[in-house]
Amino acid sequence: MSMPNIPNITPDVTFDRCEAIDLILASIAMEEMSLSHILNAEGEKLQFFLKTKPCHMHEYLQINKSIHQTMKSITRSQILLEMKLDDVLILNESSHCKCDDCCDDHHKKHDCKEVHQCGCDDCRDNDPCDDY
Repeated sequence: MSMPNIPNITPDVTFDRCEAIDLILASIAMEEMSLSHILNAEGEKLQFFLKTKPCHMHEYLQINKSIHQTMKSITRSQILLEMKLDDVLILNESSHCKCDDCCDDHHKKHDCKEVHQCGCDDCRDNDPCDDY
C-alpha cells in the first residue's frame, strides 16, 4: 500500500494587518445583518400565525417555543459578536491603522479645518497649515 500524495497548498495572503481588521469588521457587520433578517423572519412568521390561527392554544405554545429558541440563539450570537468587536477594537488601537489613511488625505489637502480631525500625533506635529 502506497502513501497518499498530498499536494503542497500554500495560499498567498497579500493583505496587511489593517486590511485584516477591516475584513473582520465587515464580517461582523454582515453577521449582524444576517441576524436582523432572522429576527424579521421570526416576526413575519408570528404575524402570519396570528392572522391564520388566532384561537389554537397548543399551537401558540409551539410557536412560542420555536421563537424562544431562535431568540436564545440570536442572543448567544450577539454576545460572541460583541466579544469579537471588542477584540478587534483592541487590535486596532495597537496597530496604528486608525489614522494612516486620514492623515495622508489631510496632508494632501492642506485643509486647516480637517488636519486635526483624526487627532494623531503625526497630524498635530506636521500641520501643513503651519507653513503658510
